[in-house]
Amino acid sequence: MANINPMNPHHEHTVARASAIVGLAAIALIHLLELQGKLKEVPYLGVGYIVLIVASVISGALLLHSNSKNGWRLAGLAAGATLIGFTLTRTTGLPNSTDDIGNWLEPMGLASIFIEGIVAAVAAYALTTRRVVLSAARPSTNRTVQVA
Repeated sequence: MANINPMNPHHEHTVARASAIVGLAAIALIHLLELQGKLKEVPYLGVGYIVLIVASVISGALLLHSNSKNGWRLAGLAAGATLIGFTLTRTTGLPNSTDDIGNWLEPMGLASIFIEGIVAAVAAYALTTRRVVLSAARPSTNRTVQVA
């Protein structure tokens, strides 16, 4: 069995990365299932769904291969932007898209915001703790020399 050192940057955030990858796949799947209808109803939102699906796949791939800062940033951005878009569609509506105002309990929407919230939170956690772990792993440049 491998000995995993939590301070080793190669094993940093293994569980967080796995969680984010699964979450990103779920975000892509939810929006893929809704894509056809959205392209017909509100084409610009359909294009947004395509961008989200691609961003989810790319960030998931980046995180699959390494603890990529850019992967975490893209994951957090994609999930956060989608949460904002969902909130706008349910409150003020968007141009040519006001049918969902007040529709907070639609099942696919609930699944979407649940997963996006988790991915955004895990990305924020990984980006903030990454700085702490990496700075702790760096050797100190301030050395005290004792003179006898």
